Amino acid sequence: MAAQPVSRMLRLVLRSSVRSCSSGAPVTQPRPGEPSQPAVEPLSSQVPSRRRQFLREHTVPFSAFLTDGFGRRHSYLRISLTEKCNLRCQYCMPEEGVPLTPKADLLTTGEILTLARLFVKEGVDKIRLTGGEPLIRPDVVDVVAQLHRLEGLRTIGITTNGINLARLLPQLQKAGLSAINISLDTLVPAKFEFIVRRKGFHKVMEGIHKAIELGYHPVKVNCVVMRGLNEDELLDFVALTEGLPLDVRFIEYMPFDGNKWNFKKMVSYKEMLDTLQQQWPELEKLPEEESSTAKAFKIPGFRGQVSFITSMSEHFCGTCNRLRITADGNLKVCLFGNSEVSLRDHLRAGASEEELLCIIGAAVGRKKRQHAGMFSISQMKNRPMILIECFLMRQDSPPAIPSISFRDSLRIQGLRHRVSFSNQMVTLWKRGRLPQTRLLTQQWLGSGLPQRHYSSHLDSDANPKCLSPEPQAPATPSGPLPTSDQLTHVDTEGRAAMVDVGRKPDTERVAVASAMVLLGPVAFKLVQENQLKKGDALVVAQLAGIQAAKVTSQLIPLCHHVSLSHVQVQLELDSTRHAVVIRASCRARGPTGVEMEALTSAAVAALALYDMCKAVSRDIVLSEIKLISKTGGQRGDFHRT
Repeated sequence: MAAQPVSRMLRLVLRSSVRSCSSGAPVTQPRPGEPSQPAVEPLSSQVPSRRRQFLREHTVPFSAFLTDGFGRRHSYLRISLTEKCNLRCQYCMPEEGVPLTPKADLLTTGEILTLARLFVKEGVDKIRLTGGEPLIRPDVVDVVAQLHRLEGLRTIGITTNGINLARLLPQLQKAGLSAINISLDTLVPAKFEFIVRRKGFHKVMEGIHKAIELGYHPVKVNCVVMRGLNEDELLDFVALTEGLPLDVRFIEYMPFDGNKWNFKKMVSYKEMLDTLQQQWPELEKLPEEESSTAKAFKIPGFRGQVSFITSMSEHFCGTCNRLRITADGNLKVCLFGNSEVSLRDHLRAGASEEELLCIIGAAVGRKKRQHAGMFSISQMKNRPMILIECFLMRQDSPPAIPSISFRDSLRIQGLRHRVSFSNQMVTLWKRGRLPQTRLLTQQWLGSGLPQRHYSSHLDSDANPKCLSPEPQAPATPSGPLPTSDQLTHVDTEGRAAMVDVGRKPDTERVAVASAMVLLGPVAFKLVQENQLKKGDALVVAQLAGIQAAKVTSQLIPLCHHVSLSHVQVQLELDSTRHAVVIRASCRARGPTGVEMEALTSAAVAALALYDMCKAVSRDIVLSEIKLISKTGGQRGDFHRT
């Protein structure tokens, strides 16, 4: 399809839609050689001078709670007003729809405004309302008006599919809406219906016209580009920017649950840019704004511009300043991450402002340097897009910080202590005396479950261990024990990788690990007297431990294969606790240690003992699987006291 005919068709649609507009003011196209004049003064110049003066005079140091471990300041908050949508876009929602959260579990208007007020107080100066489709929420105009009253909030934006935009935009503008993004993936009405599985193309076009008419500049048009569907319309979209003040934003196709993402469907930024440059060699790159997700370009003489959102091929994680609150009240620190924490539950449990900030600060502190990359993301369990921009992830992400003090949660994450929202909280944070919240931890969903935290970047004064926050048995190195500030089995892009030991010297390596199996009195007596029907449980467990040590590399994915010179598994009966104490020792000469072999040996021996005794009792506990000692290697020896 040629660029010119379609753009001409679209302009006709825009002109024809003028007749249905309340103001009746048409959008005129500039004649050749005439300077382009916006129909209405841009909104940025309409902001009351008193408000602008307030924002200049009340600039405060940025909150530590919204600053992550890599120095990124999160000043942009996206709030989903609803999970519902009046379209069914193929890249956003499965055809059968998605199970919706019960209304009682969604954030109320009051809760939305409470959270927004808290974030703005801490330094957020831009809020974007999303969905689902935010314009189907009955009180959306009132929400915008309430947000507009927050001192310090510079921008209130909305991302919409445009179906209801023309009808609501005059009210939204009066309420304080200052920025608009409109989703449109094709300029062909029939293809529009195919992509979104609904009618409505002309309503979207009317919404775009209304935004231009009311002075929004630029009006951003989001286009998700999918190979075999709409990549042939790139030139047509760009042609629109010749006479209209649009910022057409081409978005790389991203994977979310239910959208059947396939790498072959994705059209990369460089491929799209090459297509545009062949048609317009004069295309010039614009300076990138701070924390912008878009790479912007402009054709000299055109009123509008073109941008690319390169989430998949060239991530912008290093300058990310965005946080998201889903419609059910979960905080997401990364669009592509599956970790979430429920702010709704804490609000409804009566959390104070300080307690909410501690929870938010801990979540922001766990934000990774960057997302996992397109291929890893495509395999990751995540919400459908409609529910993101819109239940705790119970299977993928246990509730954050259950039954842990806030001090421990922050210490584990290695959050850096920057200027906070008040001197008092800075003092509490630095002294490690943040408030305890017994009420919250008692009422938390799944509060009995410990959560594992890890970070590939820790402050020097943070706890370098990456497992549970419970107190650990003290361990003392017998010599220097340098530790790494990164997880050694993760590469620079956050993907799992095996450590290269090819250049390490061969040394004698010995490791000892232990485990305990609490059998209970009945099973213990049968084991002690060798009366189990299955046979001698201790011998079977001993053989299982030896065998497991020899195949550790087949069980633990990133472990190197080690040629063991000796394996010993000992089992001792402890009649006072009705328990069996297992001790496994492994020895080898090579470039890598054998602690994983010793730990695997002890753990599998314990599992074998459980299997032998489970017919007698299911009340058997496997516990205290731990490394006792290791010798050899560049990092020195280790002996647990």
